[in-house]
Amino acid sequence: MGKTLLGVFLGLGMVLAGASGSYALQAGGVEIGDLESGSVVGQPFKELTVDASFFAIEIGNMKTWYPPTTVIDFKARPGAPVLLKVTNNATAEHGFQLTAAVNQSAPTVLDTKLVLKPGETRYIGVPTSDLFYGAGNVLEYRCHLHPGHVGGKLLMLK
Repeated sequence: MGKTLLGVFLGLGMVLAGASGSYALQAGGVEIGDLESGSVVGQPFKELTVDASFFAIEIGNMKTWYPPTTVIDFKARPGAPVLLKVTNNATAEHGFQLTAAVNQSAPTVLDTKLVLKPGETRYIGVPTSDLFYGAGNVLEYRCHLHPGHVGGKLLMLK
């Protein structure tokens, strides 16, 4: 009986030790879509205020995401999900990667990518809890398709 009970406890211990917490972002993660049909945690994008806008632009031979630095002050902002507007004003297809991977290496790190055709606009919705959980105070954005293009930083004041 003692060995059987010990075996059950060891078996449970192995099962429990092998079980891990969810590595998904907490409230549903990043959602990408258009203004009319997109939503994040049940809130339609069209009902949310755009917190920041990013534009792929060409200045001479330089291709960049503008603005180079964006600040969102969460101390003066309601707790609604964050809505970002991303527009490709350039003449070629560009990627947009928003990531905290440079700050963290956890499997829960915020890292999202999308590809935009010339003239295309997409929206990125992120629950604030996921943003705080899956990122530090700085997120970086860049074109993941073209490493030579200039990116920027999103600073979050918490």
